[in-house]
Amino acid sequence: MSDPNLPSAPDFATRDPNSPEFWDERFERHFTPWDQAGVPSAFQSFAGRHRDAAVLIPGCGSAYEALWLAQQGHSVRAIDFSPAAVEAAHKQLGAQHAQLVEQADFFAYEPPFTPDWIYERAFLCALPLARRAGYAQRMAALLPEGALLAGFFFIGATPKGPPFGIERTELDALLSPFFDLIEDEAVNDSIAVFAGHERWMSWRRRG
Repeated sequence: MSDPNLPSAPDFATRDPNSPEFWDERFERHFTPWDQAGVPSAFQSFAGRHRDAAVLIPGCGSAYEALWLAQQGHSVRAIDFSPAAVEAAHKQLGAQHAQLVEQADFFAYEPPFTPDWIYERAFLCALPLARRAGYAQRMAALLPEGALLAGFFFIGATPKGPPFGIERTELDALLSPFFDLIEDEAVNDSIAVFAGHERWMSWRRRG
């Protein structure tokens, strides 16, 4: 999937998205076409319906949503395994809220609270395909019965990535052993890299 309106990627030295250096290079060179630089409307609407939720945001990037949630009174923790991404988030958050974001590996991270909601935005599609099963298993391990995995999912196979799109049937097979799908809505205000391929979905953790 290519779009002539998207910026051309610089010649990066690191090609492995499993490596923090892959993401460091992109943040350091300001090549972040996945960054909305704001808070999506579907996210705000969902958060408004779940006002007391404690939220974990993996692969948070610049962490705009973390700041917004904190300002609305939510308990929130955002993580990224790229030091450059965390630095960008701290600059965006300011000293008052910098503690909301920490450098961590999602697959080993233990949050300081039990999440009611894990927010998905450009995290699954950033992972190499071999890590998808681990993603589903870790989400299920972190979320108690009734808690939610909710956010934006990048639907449709892509020839290369990241972002790595996922076919809808594959996503269902990945998550349905642990979760029930309770919301599935079209997204009409996606940024260019995701336009026409995003769905807002909420998945409830089974008992």
